[in-house]
Formats: sequence, C-alpha cells, structure tokens
Amino acid sequence: MCGLSGEVRFDGGRPDVAAVERMTDELEPRGPDGRGVWSQGAVALGHRRLKIIDLSENGAQPMTDAQLGITAVFNGCIYNHRELRRRLEGLGHRFFSDSDTEVLLKAYRQWGHACVEFCAGMFAFAVVEHHTGRVVLGRDRLGVKPLYLAQDGDRLRFASSLPALLAGGGVDTSLDPVALHQYLSWHGTVAAPRTVLSGVRKLPQATVRVVERDGTYRDHCYWQPSYTRPAEFRRDPAQWREAVHAALRTAVRRRTVADVPVGVLLSGGLDSSLIVALLAEECDGDLATFAMGFESEHGEEGDEFRYSDLVARQFSTDHHQFMIPSDRLPAALEEAIGAMSEPMVSHDAVAFHLLSEQVAKDVKVVLCGQGADEVFAGYHWYPKIAAAPRAEAPDAYAEAYFDRTHEDVAALLHPDAAPRRDTSRELVRDHMAVPGAHTSLDAALRLDVHMFMTDDPVKRVDNMTMAWGLEARVPFLDHELVELAAACPPELKLAQGGKGVLKDIGRQILPRTVVDRPKGYFPVPAVRHMAEPVLTRVREALTAPEARRRDLFDQRRVAEMLADPARHRTKRGASTLWQVASLEIWLQTHGIT
Repeated sequence: MCGLSGEVRFDGGRPDVAAVERMTDELEPRGPDGRGVWSQGAVALGHRRLKIIDLSENGAQPMTDAQLGITAVFNGCIYNHRELRRRLEGLGHRFFSDSDTEVLLKAYRQWGHACVEFCAGMFAFAVVEHHTGRVVLGRDRLGVKPLYLAQDGDRLRFASSLPALLAGGGVDTSLDPVALHQYLSWHGTVAAPRTVLSGVRKLPQATVRVVERDGTYRDHCYWQPSYTRPAEFRRDPAQWREAVHAALRTAVRRRTVADVPVGVLLSGGLDSSLIVALLAEECDGDLATFAMGFESEHGEEGDEFRYSDLVARQFSTDHHQFMIPSDRLPAALEEAIGAMSEPMVSHDAVAFHLLSEQVAKDVKVVLCGQGADEVFAGYHWYPKIAAAPRAEAPDAYAEAYFDRTHEDVAALLHPDAAPRRDTSRELVRDHMAVPGAHTSLDAALRLDVHMFMTDDPVKRVDNMTMAWGLEARVPFLDHELVELAAACPPELKLAQGGKGVLKDIGRQILPRTVVDRPKGYFPVPAVRHMAEPVLTRVREALTAPEARRRDLFDQRRVAEMLADPARHRTKRGASTLWQVASLEIWLQTHGIT
C-alpha cells in the first residue's frame, strides 16, 4: 500500500517535476517508508512507499525494468502475486525482487492491459511504455484503491488523493453542480467519475485507461458480475452456505499475504467477527484485534465492547481496546476531515481515523468487515426495494435510500447553485435499466456494490487508515466472493433480517449473541447528535467569511438548522446540519475558495 502521482504532457513540453514532487510529498502519510521520483520524456512519476511485501530496497518505486522498457508506480496489493510470479517464470520472465510491483511489470509485458484480469487484489497503478510514450492507468475491480485525475488539453495529472492534485496546483476548484446534487441526495456520496470539484475526476473501478501521446484515451471496463441466475439454478440453502463459507475463507486467507504482521479491526458485529473466526484458523494464536468506543451522548452508547470482548475471548486474540473521551473529538474531527480526499458525512470516519492512529502503532496491515452489507443485503431498506416490481425499482430505491427529494435539495441551496434537473435520480434510473440484474433487489445491490459503495464506506476506510500508514484489506470485497454473492438467490440474502447466508455461517463458528444481536454501527454520538463541542465547530464553519463569500447554501435554512439541529434530519434520520457543515469544513480545510 502506497501513494502514487504523475504528470503526462501532450504539448511536446517536459513534465513539471516540481509539481510531481509536491504531489508526492502530500502523499507521505500513505507511504512513510520511502520516496521516489522518475522522469523521462513527457512523463514524470512519483511514489511514497509503505513496506508490506519485499521490505528490501528492491521493491522501491517508481520501478523500472530497462530490458522491458517499462516504468510503473503501484498502490495496493496483488494477493496472488506469488502464483502469478511462478506462471510468468514459466513463460521465461526473470525477477530481481520479491515485490508484487515487479509482478505487475512482467504481467503487463506479457498480457498488456489485460494483465488486470489475472490479478486478485486491490490496486491502482500507472505503467509507462518508454518507446511509445503510452501511459496505462488501472484500478481494481471494486475500487478499493483510489486514483484521481486532472486533465486539460496540455497535460494529465493523477494521484492517490485529491489533495495531492491540489498540491500540484493548476486545478479547477469550482464546484460541480451535478456532484453537489449527488452529495446532498446520497449521504455525501459522489459517484465516479465525478468529484465535488469540476476539475478533478476519478478513474472508475474495474477500469483500465490507455492514454496515448497526444492525450486521446480509451477506457476498458474489464469486470462486471451478472446479477441473474438461470432457471435451473440451485437454491438449496445448505449448499449456498457451504459455498459462501468456502469463498469467504479463501478471501480471508488471501489477505494474509504480507511480510509484516496482520491484525483485524473488530467492532463486535457479525462481519468483523466472521473475519476473526476465519483468520484464527490460519494463525498460530497471536492474532491482534482492535476495538474503539466513545463516551455516551443523549442516552446513546458509544461503544460495543461487550460484543468485541466476547469474540476476542472465544478466539484468544491479543485484544486492544481504546476508549476516546469527548474532549478529544474537536481535534480528531479536524484531522479526519483533513485526511478526506473528498467530503464525507458518515460520522464513523472520525472513529476510523482515531482507531487507525492507535492500530498503526502495532501493525501495518488490518482486515475489516466493510462491504458485507452491500454484497449480502444487510441494510434495513433492502426488503422494501425487493418488494417493488422490477420496472419500479428506481423509484423504490429513491424512496428508500435518498436523503431528500430533488425539490428539497434545491431548497437547501442558494438559488444560483440549485440544479434544474434531478440528475441523481436519472443516474440511478439509467444504471438500473442496464441488462444483467433480474430482480429489483439485484438491481439495487448491483448499484450499491459497483457504484455507491466504492465512494462511501470503501473510500472512507482507505482515507482514514492510510492517513496513518495503515493498510486496510476488505475480504468481503474479494471479487470471486462478490461474483458468488451476485448469483446467490435474493431470498437467502434477505433472510433473517438481512445477510441471512452469513448469519447461517456465523451460527456455526460464532457466539449466538453476536450473530443475533441488533445491527450496530460505529457510533460517534457527539457527531450524530450535534453535541458540544462539535456544534461550536459547525457554527464557526458555517458563519465564517469563506462560507458567506461562497454563499452555497440558503442562509435562512442554515440559521434554522443552527438554532435547532435536532429538528432537521434527512429521510433516514441523519443530521442535515452535519451534511452541510462537513462540506463547508472540507472546503475550508483544503483551501478551496
């Protein structure tokens, strides 16, 4: 896991190496163990390294294979790199390191941009062909690793974070009105390729972009599971339980590939507890687990230690527990927002940031349970969507999932910033109309897994962990497990209040108390309830001169929310004030005027 950056010129000029240096330096938290910059012809690359595989300098980047005429920068991990290495050696390739980056180089030479189809892992990369000047950018199937882009007629810049592109300079920082509409409709989520800034885009997940010397490019989407099943498909619950159990075990085992210790973020919920149970099968008794809690607010508990303690005891883990006092939140909030590549509204970002700070003192790699709710239909709104006729799926989804209607989005904004069309609903409608999703639930899960999830929980975990040089791996986003889940009959996923097939597995290997508990979240009560001192920070941001000059939101509505924060909530109960404030604080934090 690392951070990468680069610039490609299309006007015959030389790349701005100083800008690449600045972008690279901005990525230092993602890669505190090493730094490198490379430039040749119209291309410059930068890299910050977090040493996970091949801890020697042989794995340093940017990595060049002079014989092949290729240079690359890589962020992430190819879990099957050893198997690929043996295959490539059988095809005549010779290796000078034990790193997965070199495996990518040789695989690209062997198979071209189709090399991604051979890789099991999470990754973003840039490969430069010396002789042609062609640059190939790639991102993993589920978008676990980010890749941000800023392109105009003369150049393309790319980096592992949006703030790194800002550090390079020359970015159009005007707000994208369509992205703003998405942000206010979908809990702060902005779907690829957009970001809230007009001048920055994201390479979509499961995409390879081939960029030619003149700036023209073509995108290739290399993976999309089918959310359908043939008429003769087997629906036996026991067979599905066994198949998912085996696939999840493989997914967990894959993510133990490292030359450093591996731990687990253990919330005490079903998903992280399953990971602990399966990882305990692979370990020799020294598995480290980590849990965090906050002080209670407004009668809401801020920790779930009773569940995480139960799992830790059953599997004899080396368990670490952290309780965060409320007076730590103001500084933590600022640090978490500073670590965000894009504004996020989920308050558990603060929790992940604080937990990652502590965990990084003990390990460099952790497994976590993100993605299970989207892949296996764990959220409470899925049954409502599933009950809708297929033709009405977009409307059912909007009713169950959207924070507010198009009219309410417009009312929240200053008239000059209000969008004219309901672009967010249009995008959902168009996505659900694509063939390959049989039922309404299939269409909803495909949308969540292959669009929304990447830019909400997955991005949140990446940003917050990598702020401390901590690599987070997500077994529930193993592409083979996702393929299996896509084909799993909807009724088996919806059973038992959601994630039925996972709960059946859990009852075989976990305490029943953990399996049958009410669904929990990573609670940060002070943020959820806009308690002090968070409310003071929100008021400062929304009444600051920068906010008044920006004049993005309707000031009358802002004043009403500040006067009574608890009264103003989204359709799903989240704080409207926090959604508005988190965007403004993020813009101010990153100097966007």
